[in-house]
Amino acid sequence: MSLADLTLDQWRSFDAPTARRVTQQAADLVGGRVTGVDTIEHLGAPLHRARIERDGCEFALIPGGPVSVGFDLDAWQPTAEQAADYAQSVEQGYGYCSDLRAHLAQVLSPRRSVVLATVLMAVEDENLSERPADMPAALAARGLRMPSADEWEHACGAGAGTLFRWGDTCPLDRIPYGDDTGPQNRPNAFGLRIAYDTYRSELSSDTTAVHGGDGGESVCGGYGALLAWLPLATANRNPVMAEFVHGPEGEDLCEDFSTRPVLPL
Repeated sequence: MSLADLTLDQWRSFDAPTARRVTQQAADLVGGRVTGVDTIEHLGAPLHRARIERDGCEFALIPGGPVSVGFDLDAWQPTAEQAADYAQSVEQGYGYCSDLRAHLAQVLSPRRSVVLATVLMAVEDENLSERPADMPAALAARGLRMPSADEWEHACGAGAGTLFRWGDTCPLDRIPYGDDTGPQNRPNAFGLRIAYDTYRSELSSDTTAVHGGDGGESVCGGYGALLAWLPLATANRNPVMAEFVHGPEGEDLCEDFSTRPVLPL
């Protein structure tokens, strides 16, 4: 079996020695070295986190196969505090709709099933070195590529169907920027530093999506606590910013955006 065909369910079924052996195989395949393999509790079961370094960049193993991505709005109910906070934002003229669920429907991708290859994905996002349209070629020269939007969401959520990678709620007594104790500061289940700073805006190969942040727009604009956290939601694709980035006004921008390189197996 090719490592690219490894499924998340298979990966979760491995004992620790098998996970380390598979990680070493992946490292040998890409000419890298294993920097760590540990096991955490995730979604009620053990999950291995594997990291491989190549050419000075550290990657995490992201097992694929049949997985679910996106957010199921029909199965979600906002807390009273979330609804009240959003209502205050609406009173100030923010939000796309008067109803929080309708607002989320415009910015989140729907829950769906996809089949993904297992890949290595950079633990840290990196700033664009070229214009967005030129980044695929720049990465290809290094043997890398941009993630797809589905790959990004899967890597961020790691199978969790919650609004954020850590759960359905967020601290509403503060905004994420400048918060050193919030859940966004912890590595995610696969060991990635992802959806951690709303001032970051990660691009994928999908030109209709921007992930992991909004360039600080919600924080600077004083949109309210919940709207300040929502750019970190796993399924948030920020379509308005994506239209700007990939339109004529954003085609020459690079320093304000990043991407998370993928190393295929």
